[in-house]
Amino acid sequence: MSNVFYQDFKVSYQKKCQLMGQAGLVIWFTGISGAGKSTIAVETERLLYEKGIKTCLLDGDNIRLGINSDLGFSNADRDENIRRVSEIAKLFCNTGIVTLVSFISPFALMRENAKNLIGSERFIEIFVRASLETCRQRDPKGLYEKKISNFTGIDSAYEPPVSPDLILDTEELNINDCVLLVVKTVFERLGKTL
Repeated sequence: MSNVFYQDFKVSYQKKCQLMGQAGLVIWFTGISGAGKSTIAVETERLLYEKGIKTCLLDGDNIRLGINSDLGFSNADRDENIRRVSEIAKLFCNTGIVTLVSFISPFALMRENAKNLIGSERFIEIFVRASLETCRQRDPKGLYEKKISNFTGIDSAYEPPVSPDLILDTEELNINDCVLLVVKTVFERLGKTL
């Protein structure tokens, strides 16, 4: 892009964090539909707010109803979906906001690209794990029942994280336990005490 130039700013990331009283982080929740990503992210944001942490929650469905409403569910569109939300998350993170991202984000390469874009020191990858059978039984949005083509975990691949920062097995842990584990991880990364 020969006609586009990077614009420098006068207020640094460090100054923004100082004003916010916290560092920016991205908490990236990944897992198949019905695993519990959105439920955990919503409750995590609530508890972080109660603890005085400034947050923004980017949810997959909400983003697809807005800025990504032009995208379908082909592999290329899924990649673009994650590319865009990675850029949005980075913007929030760069202002000192703890940004929760709740997206299936099925492909390992795209999650790795997000981590590289944002910076590994400011990125927490959380694998929200539940078996396909459990997710089918839960089916909170009725998606499995619809037999959607190119559905992640059924006829479209989901690549589980190899070494996430945190694994939340929602067949073993209840929502409150999951939320407390996430908040503890966030506070450790921020260098704050609970």
